[in-house]
Amino acid sequence: MQYRRFGKTEIQIPVISCGGMRFQESWNSGDDVSEESQKNLEATVRRAFELGINHFETARGYGTSEFQLGKILPQLPRDEIIVQTKVGACANPQEFVDTFNYSMSLLNLDYVDLFAMHGVNNAECHEHAKVCMDHALQWKKEGRIRNLGFSTHDNCAGIIKSIELDTFDYVNLHWYYIFQDNWPAILEANKRDMGVFIISPNEKGGLLFKESDKLRELCAPLHPMVFNGLFCLSRPEVHTLSCGASKPSDFEIHLETAELSDQAAGVAGPIEARLDEEMDRVLGKEWVEFWDEGLPEWHETPGELNIPWILRLRNLALAFDMIEFGKMRYNLFGSGGHWFPGKQVEDLEALDLSECLKNSPYRDQIPAMIAETHAMLVGEKRKRLQAE
Repeated sequence: MQYRRFGKTEIQIPVISCGGMRFQESWNSGDDVSEESQKNLEATVRRAFELGINHFETARGYGTSEFQLGKILPQLPRDEIIVQTKVGACANPQEFVDTFNYSMSLLNLDYVDLFAMHGVNNAECHEHAKVCMDHALQWKKEGRIRNLGFSTHDNCAGIIKSIELDTFDYVNLHWYYIFQDNWPAILEANKRDMGVFIISPNEKGGLLFKESDKLRELCAPLHPMVFNGLFCLSRPEVHTLSCGASKPSDFEIHLETAELSDQAAGVAGPIEARLDEEMDRVLGKEWVEFWDEGLPEWHETPGELNIPWILRLRNLALAFDMIEFGKMRYNLFGSGGHWFPGKQVEDLEALDLSECLKNSPYRDQIPAMIAETHAMLVGEKRKRLQAE
C-alpha cells in the first residue's frame, strides 16, 4: 500500500480507501442485520486493514453501514485507522445535529477523523451547508471531528463555489477518465491545500467491474479498474480513490493500482492515448474536441433533458461498447434527484430544443443523437444507490 498526504489534514491516507456503500446488509438503516452479513463486513474490514487500507468511509445515508461498522471499528487500534462519515446538511440545523449525533452513536466512536457534509450538489444544498456550518466547526473545536469536508455531485462551478467558502479541509468528488469536467475544482482545492478523495471510480467511473470486451482489450495489459485508478493517481493533486468493497477479495485487484501508483503516469499514459485515439477514430476528432461546447444545463432544457450526460453516454457506448454502463446511468434519469439530475426522453418530437442548443456547433445533429441514445439505452427505471 502507498500513502499520500491528504492536504492540510496532514493525514497520511492510503491511495485506496475502503468505501462503505456496498458491503452493508440493507439500504434501510432500521433493518435487522444477519450474522452472515456482519461476518462478511467484519472480514472485509479486517482484510482491508491487513493490506494497509486503513481509511474506512461511510455515511448516514448508507443504510446499515454505520451500525455494522460500529461493531468492528472499535476493535481496531484507533490511532491506526482513519474513519470518515458523512451527514447531509439541511435547512433545519437541529436536524443536522441530531443526525450527526445518531451517526456517532452507531459508529461507537468518540470522534471521526474526517467528517463531510454529504451531497452538496446544488445551490440549495450549498446554502444548507452554510446554515449548518457553525455546528460542524464547533464539533471540530471540540475534537468530535478532526477535519471537515464535503462530498458533492454538483457541477464544476458549484463545487468551486463550495471550495471558496474556505472552511473545508477536503473534498469528495467525481473525476476519472470518462468524466474529467471537475479538474478545475481539483486545482482550486489544491490551491487551498485540501485533501482530494475520488468518489466511485469503479462504478460511476464506468461500471468497470462489468467491463466490455472492447474496453478490456484497449486497457490491456491492465484491467480497466487498474488503468482508471492509475489515471487518477498520476495527478499528485489526487490523494485517494474509493473502493466500494462487498467482500474481502474485492481489494485484490486494487493492490496492483497501489503498487504502481508511484509510476502511474508512465504506466497509464500509453493506455490513455490508445483510448483517446479510439474515441477520435470512432466519433471523429472534431466531435470529440467540441461536442460539449455550448450545451445547456438540464434545468435550462425543455423536458429537463440532461443533454451533456446523454451525449457522454452515447460517446462511451459507441467508442468503447460501454452499453451496460450507459443503461445503468441513463435509466437513473428521473429518479436520481439532485444526485443525478435530469429526465429521460419521453416525447422528443414535442420538445423544441432549438433555443437551448443555439450555442452548440452541433445544434442540428444533437436531437437525432438524443433519440439514438434513448433507443440504445432505455430500459427499466433504476433507483439511486441501487446495489449492483
